Amino acid sequence: MDELQRSFHGDLIRPEDPGYDEHRKVWNGSIDRNPGLIARCAGVADVRAAVRFSRQADQPVAVRGGGHSFPGLSVCDRGVLIDLGRMKGIRIDPDAGTARVQAGVLLGELDREAQEFGLAVPSGIVTHTGVAGLTLGGGTGWIQRKYGLAIDQLESVDMITADGEFVTASEDRNADLFWGVRGGGGNFGIVTDFQFRLNPVGPYVMAGPVFWAMEDAPEVLRFYRDWIADCPDELMTIAVQRRAPALPAIPPELVGRLIVAIAACYAGSVEDGERILRPLKEFGSPLLDLCEPKPFLAHQMMFDASFPHGWWYYVRACDVAALDDDVIEIVAEHGRRIVSPISSVALWQMGGAVARVDDDATAFNGRKAGFTFNINGNTKTSDGFDEERRWARDYWSALGPHHTSVYVNFLMDEGEDRVRQAYGPDKYDRLKALKREYDPTNFYRLNQNIEPD
Repeated sequence: MDELQRSFHGDLIRPEDPGYDEHRKVWNGSIDRNPGLIARCAGVADVRAAVRFSRQADQPVAVRGGGHSFPGLSVCDRGVLIDLGRMKGIRIDPDAGTARVQAGVLLGELDREAQEFGLAVPSGIVTHTGVAGLTLGGGTGWIQRKYGLAIDQLESVDMITADGEFVTASEDRNADLFWGVRGGGGNFGIVTDFQFRLNPVGPYVMAGPVFWAMEDAPEVLRFYRDWIADCPDELMTIAVQRRAPALPAIPPELVGRLIVAIAACYAGSVEDGERILRPLKEFGSPLLDLCEPKPFLAHQMMFDASFPHGWWYYVRACDVAALDDDVIEIVAEHGRRIVSPISSVALWQMGGAVARVDDDATAFNGRKAGFTFNINGNTKTSDGFDEERRWARDYWSALGPHHTSVYVNFLMDEGEDRVRQAYGPDKYDRLKALKREYDPTNFYRLNQNIEPD
């Protein structure tokens, strides 16, 4: 510790130090773990020093960017938490169309800098998510059908290996490693810097949700399925089931009512978006229509209030090939069983640019999926959490005959078979070979782990 202290420029926080309880917390309030040391790194030298110290002291390591992991993989009991949250550098080069981003940056911070130039990187839908974890798992978001996943706009990464060595990976340098980090998570090292291509978006987009009563879900979802069958890549949608939240935009008489919503974002001109989205806005008898021209930054923040830090989160996830009548019946039935005011289902539309990337180009699996389910059984505290988890598992199990793959960023701590399912057998074997090369002792194992053996 004395040696580490002398070389470390960030903060080293131990259990007896002020601020320890605050810095050990992660987004998911159901996670309560106590690392032996929190190393809040100020730069790459600190990351290398923390890795070397952890190896020498034979301590397990958790790595935190934004701390948004559903199963809480960004904090550990005992061991060392390598916290990258101080590493906030962002450099936008509008002429080159690139963004250089450090591993502690959150999505909203990157969005704000890029939108200053009318540009964006494909990213997620909750702006206090970390860029690092989201990207390393694939990176789904509002402009994915137009520009692909976050990894599809990734040009290079800088990484600290299990030996504390610095490596750069790109299509031209360490190409095998670059293949693996695009979907393979944190299995191969700590990525300290990302370089992305930027894409023109906004500053205004046609976006937002339209609400219907939950009892209308079968009709709404059948219309939705047919409407998006030949939609342009610019259109991205997420079907949502939940109780209407208590937000300023929601009329008080709707708060708590079971609803099905189609949230949309059109990554093109507002005029084209208004034309494309008109059939959605005019279907049936909507309870509320919040789909309108708005700043892209505002739309990116739409779900933030529904997923704040500290609530208790549980998720079950799967991909399905199509939204056929059997799937719609399951969705409608289990949507009616939502009890918690903050439990929800997000059904992500896939396809477009995501599906046009060659399936072997990256470690990410599921490019041919039709839809991705994210079933959240959530509560604000421990009260009712077991019941919500049971509801989420029952919903997921009912979809079992339709499961294809699963998005690795939507996994809980579900074991090797589920991680294998996330990648498929061929990619999983290739990832295991990479693990043997870059981390043969499984030093980086607090993740959706791919064991080297």
